[in-house]
Amino acid sequence: MANHTVITNFLLMSFSDVWELQILHAVLFSLIYLAALMGNLLIILVTTIDQHLHMPMYFFLRHLSFIDLCYISVTVPKSILISLTHSNSISIHECATQTYCIVFFACTELILLTVMSYDRYAAICCPLHYETLMSRGACVQMAAASWVNGSLSGIMHTVSTFSVPFCKTNELGQFFCEIPHLLKLSCSQPNFAEIGTTVTTTILGLGCFIYIVISYVYIFSTVLRMPSTKGRSKAFFTCLPHLMVTTVFFTTAFVAHVKPTSDTPSVLDLLVSVFYVVVPPTLNPVIYSFRNKDMKAALAKLVRQELPCL
Repeated sequence: MANHTVITNFLLMSFSDVWELQILHAVLFSLIYLAALMGNLLIILVTTIDQHLHMPMYFFLRHLSFIDLCYISVTVPKSILISLTHSNSISIHECATQTYCIVFFACTELILLTVMSYDRYAAICCPLHYETLMSRGACVQMAAASWVNGSLSGIMHTVSTFSVPFCKTNELGQFFCEIPHLLKLSCSQPNFAEIGTTVTTTILGLGCFIYIVISYVYIFSTVLRMPSTKGRSKAFFTCLPHLMVTTVFFTTAFVAHVKPTSDTPSVLDLLVSVFYVVVPPTLNPVIYSFRNKDMKAALAKLVRQELPCL
């Protein structure tokens, strides 16, 4: 420890050293961020003001859109600022806050997607008990549990990661504060506290994944037994948006965790990070807007109210 300088700030990685490419990156990220911002805000607005969408599925969708809005806002604006100002320094306190927020929102979304699969299971497999199982109080409790568990995960990961000093190079090799890259700069190798926290979170993730798979096994088996073709089609299409969003979430998470952390970060590393940080919050509003008839009808109604001349 005496031979090292303890790090108090980090240098985030920029996408390019060429000014023209930095401007291109800032423009592309700004457009993507605005699209995610408007898409998620629109869903929050529509599901709030349209009385026909005051149902458990859209209650959880409103929470999901808010999470996506916050999740992408943690990383993308900072990356745009780096490209425009050439200042890629971030303090250790700001980095810890960013780390907490990333884990907090990611884990909350994971648990919320699991809760939403239970909602679809209750609606299709237990329709007679749906109103009891998914009462207003039950929905609030499940949403609150998602937020609380996500917050606890964020606290545990942040505390275990930043509980030891950093004494190697302060170049992070990523455009945001990602835990694997932070651990490579830690004075304590290995960080057993973070390893234990990661194992716990991985078990939580696998448990949620298994629960979602089992839920959809029951859902599809129930749908296939329905005598009416119209009923089967309606039941399937009510589940399709959630199934697509869940697939995108787990695919991006799988790619992010399977990819090894390299000592010399490449453009591929940055692209993979963009894939799981930017893609889900941007795609989710598109999936729910275009694959859900109730959402499309509510959006069309809102447009007609705001633009009566059309």
